[in-house]
Amino acid sequence: MSRNWIAVASANHVRIGREAGFMQVCHGKAAPLRRSAPGDRVIYYSPTETFGGRDRLQALTAIGMVKETDAYQVEVHPDFRPWRRDVAWWPAMETPIRPLLDRLSFTSGRANWGYQLRFGLFEIDNDDAELIAEAMLGESPRNLGYPTGLEPPEKPHRPQPPFP
Repeated sequence: MSRNWIAVASANHVRIGREAGFMQVCHGKAAPLRRSAPGDRVIYYSPTETFGGRDRLQALTAIGMVKETDAYQVEVHPDFRPWRRDVAWWPAMETPIRPLLDRLSFTSGRANWGYQLRFGLFEIDNDDAELIAEAMLGESPRNLGYPTGLEPPEKPHRPQPPFP
């Protein structure tokens, strides 16, 4: 069964990953990425526009599905070799989270709703993921099919019996 994840990164970093077709979390650590699996839904939350900035955004900035590849490491700089995972992104609208806070189970009724977001990657239930998807995509992703770059799983081939 597929799982649903909230990943956290600044909007400018999310846009880089969205453009290149990958996700990266927790400053490039591998372990959080390995918890995800092909077919899992990933939703990015961006507290700020820029990494380390004070330019508050508090928006959901990307939504997609993990592709059939394992996590892999890239060299961005000799001192920085982050781990990434390929994701097929839906063309989604960046959506403020505040109007959804009372309707999401991981934030509803919590004054400190942002606490969980400090973990960088955490699982959410399917109802929350559907609510967010509808806000970002305008409808359920079930109605849209697979995101660009992600083909549906092949149906198992069943040999046909020979005709007499």
